[in-house]
Amino acid sequence: MPIYEYVAVEDGTVIELLRPMKDADLTVEDPSNKGRKFVRRLSTFGCGSSGSSESSAAPIGHVHSGGCGCGKPQGGCGRG
Repeated sequence: MPIYEYVAVEDGTVIELLRPMKDADLTVEDPSNKGRKFVRRLSTFGCGSSGSSESSAAPIGHVHSGGCGCGKPQGGCGRG
């Protein structure tokens, strides 16, 4: 079951809920009972690396190993 993020329209408070996909856009009750309206937002995540200190033009987390996550072959996207 996926985790969805919801943000309060009034103050920007973010909550996460574990819900079935079919329920992703159903009304969310304010967990603090303040009457706020929550809407689903696009979840994002970051990744990093604790690798070597060599400078590189590639952003952290973008490493080519045979093929890139961007779908292009090694070196094909210009990031690595």
